[in-house]
Amino acid sequence: MSSKPHDMADLQTKLFYGFGAVANGAKSNGFNYLLLFFYSQVVGLPAQWVSLGIFIALLFDAVSDPLVGYISDNLRSRWGRRHPFMYLSALPVSLAYYLLWSPPDLEPDQLFIYFVVVAVLIRTFITFYEIPATALVAELTDDYDERTRFMSFRFFFGWWGGLTMAVLAYLVFLPEAKGGLQYVAGWRNYGIAASIIIFISIMVSSLGTHRHIPYLKQPPARTDRSIANSFRELHETLSNRSFLVLFVAALFTAVASGISTSLSIYFTRHFWELTSAQIGYLQFPYFLSAFIALFMAPAISRAIGKKYAAISITTASVILSPMPFILRMVGWFPDNDSDALFPTLMAFFTIEVTLIVCSGILIAAMIADVVEDSEVSTGRRSEGTFFAANSFAQKAVNGLGVIVAGQLLAYVQFPTQAGLGEVPTNTLYDLAAIYIPALWGFYLIAIVMMGFYRISRDKHAENLVKLAERRAA
Repeated sequence: MSSKPHDMADLQTKLFYGFGAVANGAKSNGFNYLLLFFYSQVVGLPAQWVSLGIFIALLFDAVSDPLVGYISDNLRSRWGRRHPFMYLSALPVSLAYYLLWSPPDLEPDQLFIYFVVVAVLIRTFITFYEIPATALVAELTDDYDERTRFMSFRFFFGWWGGLTMAVLAYLVFLPEAKGGLQYVAGWRNYGIAASIIIFISIMVSSLGTHRHIPYLKQPPARTDRSIANSFRELHETLSNRSFLVLFVAALFTAVASGISTSLSIYFTRHFWELTSAQIGYLQFPYFLSAFIALFMAPAISRAIGKKYAAISITTASVILSPMPFILRMVGWFPDNDSDALFPTLMAFFTIEVTLIVCSGILIAAMIADVVEDSEVSTGRRSEGTFFAANSFAQKAVNGLGVIVAGQLLAYVQFPTQAGLGEVPTNTLYDLAAIYIPALWGFYLIAIVMMGFYRISRDKHAENLVKLAERRAA
């Protein structure tokens, strides 16, 4: 079978590959920023119950993520290794996402069961799509810099998908005139719109990359299909040193991210006392952040390499992130009734999000380079397995971060269904005071782990030469 990687790295392919991330961006924005608030503050379930439900759903990911990744790596079909899973996921995940935001009128214990079941369905079927779809990058190109460009497009569209849904939620579906964040019908309409966008994203990306299937790599025929051999192969694959350090870094980053994203709406609504409209307008600069990162991440990677670029950018982001809270608590930040508050927050958040997107792009591109590093020692290409393990690490402990966020809210006795201006200042400051050190601690460990990654540009080129010589022998 011929292989034309240069033909698969054109702009059209990058756009189709990137657009597929809109689905996960829309889903993740809802899960990370809105779900805890919706079910605890609007529906009325205790925050601890919602956090527990999310964690239970993540336990199923412990099975589905590596299973889908491994099966996808070894699937032999006329539609290749990835596309059958991508097509299969489109309708189920879209329907389940609609049901999540349209819960029936049930007793609390019954509603909790409903929530868990629907969340499990969403997480399972988004895995069927996201793992194989993301893993395509390592097959579309083996070039060190092109992979960063591919991941830049994927993160760009992923962020735009999530931000678009956030803007629609705050400015269209949840207007202040109809009750803002407490407008139940608005949440249902949000679910309908998000479901449609998720379906379109998956199908457009799958169809757009379908033409490359004949040129994608096929796995060799397997002679030993035993479970024992499968576990042995998984162990060999996931024992790659560079992958392990990224895996551990992802664990700690995801906990911090889970805490941050879950508490974000509490801080914007109550700490800064922004209206639904202001929260919606606050999303617009993030579109610019994703656009800047589309070019910034590849440029920095070319200049100093992915590893040092990721470490530098992540460090800058971690330092900047809690500064508005620190400055407010020492009296050096605009008051909530000041006209300067909103533009100041907008400036801080725009820079922060740009750095966050760049960091995510670089780390994903670093994982793609592990594929050949592993193939040199194992003889197998395991794109799906690596991205699945990383995805599970992020989702599982991101869920742990959501649980931690719920416990922090309980610890400071944050009131449920509180209106704007109804939360005591001491409670808000207590929440910020325990949030900041938790954030810094988890991110510090992640940054240290990145330092042990050892695949440089030269090392990647060396791996490609070794593999080419092996195939020619």
